[in-house]
Amino acid sequence: MDIKAIVERNDTIPGRIFDLVVQMLIVLSIVTFSVETLPDLDTGTRELLEITEVIIVIIFTLEYLLRLYVAEKKLSYVLSFYGVVDLIAILPFYISSGVDLQSVRIFRMLRFFRAIKLFRYNKAMGRFLRAFAIIKEEIILFTVVTAMLLYLSAVGIYFFENEAQPEAFKSIFHSLWWAVATLTTVGYGDIYPVTIGGRIFTFVILMIGLGIIAVPAGLLASALSRVSMEDHEEK
Repeated sequence: MDIKAIVERNDTIPGRIFDLVVQMLIVLSIVTFSVETLPDLDTGTRELLEITEVIIVIIFTLEYLLRLYVAEKKLSYVLSFYGVVDLIAILPFYISSGVDLQSVRIFRMLRFFRAIKLFRYNKAMGRFLRAFAIIKEEIILFTVVTAMLLYLSAVGIYFFENEAQPEAFKSIFHSLWWAVATLTTVGYGDIYPVTIGGRIFTFVILMIGLGIIAVPAGLLASALSRVSMEDHEEK
């Protein structure tokens, strides 16, 4: 069996073993990444974590090079979503190695992208992507409408509350934080209306916010049902 079949297909035993090994390494990488943040780790544990990180990066690098080698259109793979994720998953190690700069530490956060690599092996994620493709136009329209509502909410609460709370609602831009927290029904409570008009306006925005949460959920549920039915019919 050639390398291409092992790397790109999971309907054979070698392909499944390859996928399983990569998935286990991704999970191990996520665990070690989290353990590194624990305070008061002894020197031995930190050295073990560093050695584990080096081994994982070497294997992920080999995986990336293998996928690049077997890809028929190498540039298409490099620029594809998973190609970019595969590259970002190993870049932080090479960027920060041997460089003692505080600013470089931000690249270590990119190791989170290794978790995204798991999506490659998840059939359910494939159905989600297909579902989003079906409703992409509705999602775009919904996003635009939501942005408009956020702005209008910020404008409305600014005119209601600016005089009563000039520090909290200094401008429309300052009011946007309140609009986001209210329209998403999170309601942190750090800034809130005190005028009667502002409270009535907040009630209206909260009602709209409930609809904003429900609409995309309904669209996605409908699209997922459609995709699941298509998969069932194909089987």
